[in-house]
Amino acid sequence: MLESGVPFPPRGCRGAPFQDRRGTRVTYPKVTVVGAGQVGATAALLLLLHEVADVVMIDVAEGLPQGKALDMMHMRSVERFGPTVTGTNDYADTAGSDVVVVTAGVPRKPGMTRDDLLAINRGIVESVISQVVAASPDAIIVCVTNPLDVMTYLAKNVSGLPTSRVFGMGGVLDSARFAFAIAEKTGAAITDVEALAMGAHGDAMVPMPRFSTVAGTPLTDLLPAEEVAALCERTIFGGAEVVALLKTGSAFYAPAASVASMVRAILGDTGETLPTCAYLSGEYGVDDVYMSVPARLGRAGVLEVVELPLSPEELTALQASAATIAEAVDSLGLRA
Repeated sequence: MLESGVPFPPRGCRGAPFQDRRGTRVTYPKVTVVGAGQVGATAALLLLLHEVADVVMIDVAEGLPQGKALDMMHMRSVERFGPTVTGTNDYADTAGSDVVVVTAGVPRKPGMTRDDLLAINRGIVESVISQVVAASPDAIIVCVTNPLDVMTYLAKNVSGLPTSRVFGMGGVLDSARFAFAIAEKTGAAITDVEALAMGAHGDAMVPMPRFSTVAGTPLTDLLPAEEVAALCERTIFGGAEVVALLKTGSAFYAPAASVASMVRAILGDTGETLPTCAYLSGEYGVDDVYMSVPARLGRAGVLEVVELPLSPEELTALQASAATIAEAVDSLGLRA
């Protein structure tokens, strides 16, 4: 069972039959993870451990997805999970996927401008999306590739799918980083913290302290303004903090967990509200932009964008964040 109490896996999904721990024969959905790097492989492992879906990992590197998949299958008898994982370099093996998670792309490197990153990952995402849609035309696409908001818009354009079936991951991760910062500062149990970050996945992010709580009490009622501001800043630069400590590479555990939580909500058809890089068509006074906002997720994808009662100051900050995304999208000539 999912935490929400919805039975899992949902009926009518494709996958290999399996005798679960109770001896019940189940059928798992199929999830493709594009990119077998740290984020993709960790997300695949979490989907297996939570018994969410059969997973196909695909990567351009020969042997990489196959080797990681085999390693995960070797642990199957230890962890006793039912779903299977396969690695491949052929999109034909991804056919019939219920959800496709796109992690493929390159991170920004020293000396590389944002325009350089946009140009490189544009080519990767265009190639990936065209191939996954050809193999799985009914799939829901969850984008993880950075710059997230722009690449999600690109995926929408290339796929030709309804916007409800193409969205991105960043808001769950940003909100999780905010929750950690709040828990560490206040000493609260992480289970007592609810946090929300909206807007762009990057420096223009908009943490929402008034909608973030500790045991139900808004953060703005718990801490002085300067301490709240410091927590917001730490959240905005949370990814950079990880990179600085690692020296090489970037975060992958929390991003992968964020991906898995969204896929669970989708395939479990829970209707759970999660911060999602969703397409806006007038909500919050923003049109034709993808950015993180609260959205209800289910088997059809984004079921509803949830509009919070923002203050004038919060709304202004969110719209300014949207403007930075629109500028980047326009720099690639993606909007008509």
